[in-house]
Amino acid sequence: MGTDTDRHFIERMRWDEVARHIGNGAAAILPIGAAAKQHGFHLPLNTDRIQAEWLASQLAGRFDALIWPTLSYGHYPAFVAYAGSSSLSSATFEAVVHEIAQGILADGCRKLFVLDTGISTLAPVERALARLDAGKVMHLRIHDGPRYRQAAERLAEQNHGSHADELETSLMLALAPHLVEMARAEPSPAIGQEAPGPLTPLDVNSPNYSRSGSFGDPTLATLAKGEILLAAMLDDLREQVAAFVTEAAAAQPRSGMTRSVSR
Repeated sequence: MGTDTDRHFIERMRWDEVARHIGNGAAAILPIGAAAKQHGFHLPLNTDRIQAEWLASQLAGRFDALIWPTLSYGHYPAFVAYAGSSSLSSATFEAVVHEIAQGILADGCRKLFVLDTGISTLAPVERALARLDAGKVMHLRIHDGPRYRQAAERLAEQNHGSHADELETSLMLALAPHLVEMARAEPSPAIGQEAPGPLTPLDVNSPNYSRSGSFGDPTLATLAKGEILLAAMLDDLREQVAAFVTEAAAAQPRSGMTRSVSR
């Protein structure tokens, strides 16, 4: 990431700088992206974190927001059979998200965007944020926007997938091509269902067997697909954030009007 986006990450700032930005009305972004989660033979374990921090930096640059340190441990039960992959229980992860989000709002941030790159993390994050002020918190699900879904449907050639697959590998070719080893990309067998149970690299008789850990066909990934998918994803996120900011501003009482009524 370039120096222009570095200024939004609070871990690289002093506390009084953070306080000043919050006092000036800066929103907060909490990225959620695993750093210890297998992504096949061809992608690094921090693939989700790379995506989360890049997307957060793009949003922060547009909306002048502060980025909290990435929550890089989460609820990822489907991958624990692969070396290096860690997963918190759903309850623990939910509690962690809630306490961090609650603390960010307590610091005085008027709005908080939780940028979620996972799938199994979605439900716990929803539950965690449901206990906070709905007018201040928004859950950004990076794969749920209409532009991204349409682009994915149009571009995908694989017949199944959702992890370290054609789409995610294409995204990484656009974001960090030097980290993608396409020569090692290996498709997983067609498991026959959209959402398999925990994958296994050892039990060849399991319906959830995947030697590499991918679920889909990453060999079909291309840079061109990744650029289209990434642009669509970012447009969706920008639109969601802009709408939430506008709605929040509209919901606030106008100070001038309040004073005139009170006379």
